[in-house]
This record gives sequence, C-alpha cells and structure tokens, in this order.
Amino acid sequence: MTIAELKALGVDTEQGLTRCMNNEGFYFRLVKMAAQDANFEKLFSSVESGDLDGAFAAAHALKGTTSNLALTPILTPVCEITEMLREKKETDYSALVQVIREEREKLLGICGE
Repeated sequence: MTIAELKALGVDTEQGLTRCMNNEGFYFRLVKMAAQDANFEKLFSSVESGDLDGAFAAAHALKGTTSNLALTPILTPVCEITEMLREKKETDYSALVQVIREEREKLLGICGE
C-alpha cells in the first residue's frame, strides 16, 4: 500500500495522516484493519436479512472508522446508508450496499488482501 494508491482511490490521505500524527506506518496499519472490519459483513448480512437495527449499528461503527481515517470513497455511501437506517426507512438498500462492497474491495486490493 502506498499513499499514491490511496489517493488514486479518492482517500483524503492528508487528513487521515494528520489524525495519525503523520505516522505513515501507523496510518497504513489502521487502514488495513479498517478494510477488514467485521462490521462490513455485519452490515451486508443485516441489510440482506432485513435487520435494520443490526445494519444501523454496523453502519454507524463503519462511519466512525472510515471518517477517522478519511476513507472518503467508503465514508460517503456509509454516511448515506447510516442516516437512512437511523430513520428506519423501508427501502431497497442494495445499491448503496453494492457501492460500499465495491469500494471496500478496491481498498482490500491495495492492502494486499
């Protein structure tokens, strides 16, 4: 993983690094951990099963993680689904889930996962 690869995905690396005291190694370690966060799978399965409370809890946790690391490509759709789930909207979440899946896969790809 490199800063250039993260930037190419649209990650705000300057902001993320600032939050990690400009310690690049620490930032990379946290980004890898975030990409493997179990809340992604929890979000996907909860949405699929219609468990909106579980989906909200997972999305809210991901919102915090991705925000702290400035993982903008994932943060944006996660924020959107979090707010929809907070309101318990009975709607089709599949398009947003797909965007989150795709952005996570891109991140996992550069993490070497």
